[in-house]
Amino acid sequence: MKRSLKTSGVVLALSAFSTISSFAADIPVTDAVKTSGKLTIASSLAYAPFEFTDASGKPAGLDIEMAQAAADLMGVKLEVVTIPFASQIPALASGRATMAWTTFTVLPERLKQVDFISFMETGSVATVKPEDKDKFTKKLDLCGHAVAVQTGTSGDIAADRISADCKASNLPEINKQIYPEPKDSIAAVLSGRAEAWLDDSTATGYFEKTSKGQLVVTGDSYYPSPLGIAVPKGDKATAAMVDAVLKELMANGTYKKLLDSYNMGKSSLDAPVIYTDVSQLNH
Repeated sequence: MKRSLKTSGVVLALSAFSTISSFAADIPVTDAVKTSGKLTIASSLAYAPFEFTDASGKPAGLDIEMAQAAADLMGVKLEVVTIPFASQIPALASGRATMAWTTFTVLPERLKQVDFISFMETGSVATVKPEDKDKFTKKLDLCGHAVAVQTGTSGDIAADRISADCKASNLPEINKQIYPEPKDSIAAVLSGRAEAWLDDSTATGYFEKTSKGQLVVTGDSYYPSPLGIAVPKGDKATAAMVDAVLKELMANGTYKKLLDSYNMGKSSLDAPVIYTDVSQLNH
């Protein structure tokens, strides 16, 4: 009797594994994910609406939901390892992490250290108090003003590029104020310490919506760029796995449903793109 119960358990386990595997049949799951039974991602959990901690203390946001859908598709558990945003690329480059499922802007300086699988596209925009909306309608309107950015973000890099344009136009450079998290940049603008917050248009659009009129996005989108998940430089296996799972999420409608739920449908792509070299970017 004892033997038959064990046999039955094995059969049930094999049946369940077969069902799970059928969903991931066309996804080249890496050996690391197969062995551990986990999709382990690095996340700061401090960049709403992409990644944050909800009221119950659980990871939440677009990136987390997308990663969970990917893990479900492959029949594995999602494990989120909290790493500050500015430390994620160094962690990948040093081998301390294997995937940062964060919505990175794909930039030349970052491509020298890691590879990306892009699944959205956006640019940097300025967010200000409503009374300052007409004051910062153009890129060079930011010259000489205090601008808050989160360290290491596309807004941080865009501020430097705008400052260079200011200098070339014989205008004063931006007074860049660097903060660790978006909430700190927002607080700086609301308190008057900074006049504008420069960051990714998808994130700033979310805060414009949730700030109940306290903040508004103004001006054009600067330096349109792809957004993507980062993997170690040259890690073709992990890149292929992420590329395949994103294609499946796009094909089965999950991708569109998630983006629409965060009002980011306009930033969607028809297919993911693997970026490994600066030459792939439009300058």
